Amino acid sequence: MLAEEKETLNQELNEQTNEPEGTENEAPIEEVFAEAEAGTGEGSTDAELTAAKAKIAELEGKLEEEENRIYRLQADFENSRRRARLDLEASEKYRAQSLISDLLPAIDNFERALQMEAENEQAKSILQGMEMVYRSLLEAIKKEGAEQIEAVGKEFDPHLHQAVMQVEDGNFDSNIVVEEFQKGYKLKDRVIRPSMVKVNQ
Repeated sequence: MLAEEKETLNQELNEQTNEPEGTENEAPIEEVFAEAEAGTGEGSTDAELTAAKAKIAELEGKLEEEENRIYRLQADFENSRRRARLDLEASEKYRAQSLISDLLPAIDNFERALQMEAENEQAKSILQGMEMVYRSLLEAIKKEGAEQIEAVGKEFDPHLHQAVMQVEDGNFDSNIVVEEFQKGYKLKDRVIRPSMVKVNQ
């Protein structure tokens, strides 16, 4: 009897003092699970942020491309408008160039005819009439901004003169126009036809 009672008391004592089996691991397991779950959540947030940043970077890149394209279009438009304005100004400025160019051969012919010697009164009268027409033509093209290019006695300028002959003349300095074979003309600041000249070496 004493042995049985002792065994019973020992069992009761053990039940009171000992924790249930597996109790030690419950809290740590729950904590680990919670930490794992929290860790999973943080990983998911980082992935979403990374994806969002990538999307923002992509959109910013597209926005920059569109802005650059718009700037290029604006620049092209401004250049086109400026070219159109310059072309219009040039067209207005030199509108008479074609007509004047067509008149120059006639003016040349008048100049050649006026160099002829009049043998009688009738020839003088004709030459006077031709000179009046010649002066009228020169006055008309002058009103449009055309003028003759000075040549004889001037220093040779390849932009204004066309040298067709060279001579050695002690009466002139080097590179000076000695004689003019055909008059040159310019319209405002544009040369329509250079002067055909003889230049001293």
